[in-house]
Amino acid sequence: MKRALFLTAVLSLFGCSSAPAAQQVPAAGDAAARVGDRVITNKELDDRWRALDPAGHAEAQQKSYDGKRAALDAMVAEALIAEAAKKKNMTPEAFEQAELNARIKPVGEADVVTFYQSNINQMQGRSLEVMAPAIRRYLQDQQTDAARSALIGELRKSGPAVRVLFEPPRHEIAVTADDPAIGSASAPVTLVEFSDFQCPFCQRVAPTLKQVKDTYGDKVRVVWKDFPLTQIHPQAFKAGEAAHCAADQGKFWEYHDRLFANQQALQPNDLKKYAADLGLDAAAFGTCLDTSKHGERVRDGVAEGSRLGVNSTPTIYINGRVLSGAQPYEVIAAVIDEELSKSK
Repeated sequence: MKRALFLTAVLSLFGCSSAPAAQQVPAAGDAAARVGDRVITNKELDDRWRALDPAGHAEAQQKSYDGKRAALDAMVAEALIAEAAKKKNMTPEAFEQAELNARIKPVGEADVVTFYQSNINQMQGRSLEVMAPAIRRYLQDQQTDAARSALIGELRKSGPAVRVLFEPPRHEIAVTADDPAIGSASAPVTLVEFSDFQCPFCQRVAPTLKQVKDTYGDKVRVVWKDFPLTQIHPQAFKAGEAAHCAADQGKFWEYHDRLFANQQALQPNDLKKYAADLGLDAAAFGTCLDTSKHGERVRDGVAEGSRLGVNSTPTIYINGRVLSGAQPYEVIAAVIDEELSKSK
């Protein structure tokens, strides 16, 4: 297509035309429908779907990517195992089984009992004797999965280079100078979190994001965006306002930590107490909070998240790639590592 347009432009320099250039007609594969002479392209269709149902569009895109990525990871793992097995003159199946056997620890009776006691409420009154075989199989499967993941991780480091060229869906997220952030604006990776101060899962992911900053330092910038789920977290909106009042005095992140440490006490008087505890100007903070100075700012975060299709918290975007829920450090780090490898 680019070559055809280039040739058309060049030829126009060397000839005359008695009629205006014809409108570009989309190729058959680009057309979603035709209404008379009107061609509705697949891009137009996709753009309209995104506008009408941003959450559904984002979810469908991500589900398609996740399915394909899982299949790709399985194929990469098979290729790495086959390459390692070849070096040892073994079949892939024999190599994999030998490696797993060396890594898997047998599940003992104490493991079964501990699991049973830790999950007694899910046992529906069934005895340890009844549940023991199923628990043992479950724990053994966990061991196998963990051992295989460890093996593939080692082969990725020691085996042939793996470059993932399959691109995930990416979303454009505006980050302004006013958004609370830790790290340089020039960092190769920007992590944007849409969060809610009353959400227990947001509280759970906060230490994970601290670990990210401690591990990656200047390579990652962490940005906060408000997305209070007011239907289920009635104190979250005011807590978001309060955090920005603290930001006015240069202590957003300290106040952020204080709110997550006290999720069960987020009434206005509590919010003012936390400000005083952090040594903020109590009068200025109180005026800021009582007048809802930053109410519009919090609403802007909700509007922005809704346009992106955010419908739960925490929702994290890493260079525009979405991760939903309180993902473990390993999942977040894997995406960051991929982004850093691409930046090189």
